[in-house]
Amino acid sequence: MSRSIKKLSLQYNQINESNTFSSGDIVEGRVVLEVIKEIKVNSLFVKLTGDAHVSWTEGSGDDETTYSDHERYFKLKQYFIQESLKKDGTVIRSGSHVFPFRFQLPQQNMPPSFKGFRGWVKYVLTVNLSRPWKSTSSTHTELNFVLRNDGTSDHLLQPQSGTQDKKMKLFGSGKMSMNVTAEKTGYMQGETIKVFVDIDNSSSRDVKLKYSLRQQQTFIAGRRTKRAYKDIVKETRDRIPSGEKSKFIVDMTLPHDLNVTIENCRILKVQYELKVYLDVSFASDPEVKFPVVILPAEQQCPPWQGPPGGFQPYPPPQPNLVPYPGELPPPPAGLYPNLYDPTVLPYPGDAAGVYPNPNPHAIQPGFQPAPSAPVYDPNQSTKEFTPNMPY
Repeated sequence: MSRSIKKLSLQYNQINESNTFSSGDIVEGRVVLEVIKEIKVNSLFVKLTGDAHVSWTEGSGDDETTYSDHERYFKLKQYFIQESLKKDGTVIRSGSHVFPFRFQLPQQNMPPSFKGFRGWVKYVLTVNLSRPWKSTSSTHTELNFVLRNDGTSDHLLQPQSGTQDKKMKLFGSGKMSMNVTAEKTGYMQGETIKVFVDIDNSSSRDVKLKYSLRQQQTFIAGRRTKRAYKDIVKETRDRIPSGEKSKFIVDMTLPHDLNVTIENCRILKVQYELKVYLDVSFASDPEVKFPVVILPAEQQCPPWQGPPGGFQPYPPPQPNLVPYPGELPPPPAGLYPNLYDPTVLPYPGDAAGVYPNPNPHAIQPGFQPAPSAPVYDPNQSTKEFTPNMPY
């Protein structure tokens, strides 16, 4: 920061207790510029951007290759001091100056904020101050963007069931069977997943019940794909002796800050899989897998009532388990709407060349810059992107 500039800060108004934003929300705030002495400014603006980015490296040495891709959802910009043809720029006198801004997030299907192993989704407010013959001053802050609650799909409320049988051939005899029922498919952050397990161990071997919830992150760059995994829950229950039958109710409480499922991003996916299996020594483990969809905390799925009387009887096994949600439709093509009146001059004191204007009759006290947001074409985003993109 220059010695002439004491403070350049960016603040936005919180609109709810969780400090989150969704599509269509209004983002309002202010830029505070405090200067010790008079400075000349080429331009001063604030912008709001939404982007996703993935990058990873494979191989080593001469065979090392980096794969990356970028997706931009929108770029909105509001000028407080518009660039002009004047060589010396606009004069801003000493003191503290407040510049209010206002944006509306586009009404479209955009992925939530996310930071993963090989990529991220970010929604960023940035203010830039450009001065003649000086380096640009800038600061930024991230918004926490979440999916809007548009109701829960019916398939997320449906229970899932699966059965697995195994005949012992080597190191044992007999067979074992396992029936697993999950109360539904969709769960909100912080909710408890309840699973009913019915085991019939008619084999000559003892087995252990194990279960896990795994997160899969998928990163896509062209035709290349990179995956990373993270265990959210991984536990072992009691031993089931040979010749015995057992019933279990498995409870898995999800973390409140668990990343939600992301299916609406072209280059990045976040998915979850619930696995229940029997640990059989020196043999393959019978297992049942279900997809799980994690929703924002505000989008609670009403809990399934569960089977009556100690979960008897179990719902019949269903051979076709509920798949992961399919690809969501892409954002609509075309230009974003202009959020502000383009007929209003972005800088009312342009002719004066001085802020604040020493002539009080030319500009009223309490300068209120009229907002402007140029229309942005998302199809041009890839041409603007560089791997080390500054905010």
